[in-house]
Amino acid sequence: MAKKVTLDTDECIGCGNCAEICPEVFGLNGDEAKAFVLKEDGGDLECAEEAAAACPVSCIKIA
Repeated sequence: MAKKVTLDTDECIGCGNCAEICPEVFGLNGDEAKAFVLKEDGGDLECAEEAAAACPVSCIKIA
């Protein structure tokens, strides 16, 4: 089963680390100052895991 990337937007503080580290998986919504997932089921999981590790509020999950 493929791993899925999720992001808790309620917890997100909009720092932009994930979108900077892994722009093919994460984006940043400027209007709400929150990150979002571009590719839940695809993209570079190694990159997504690096972005999750860099998240200061640990709101990114990969399972």
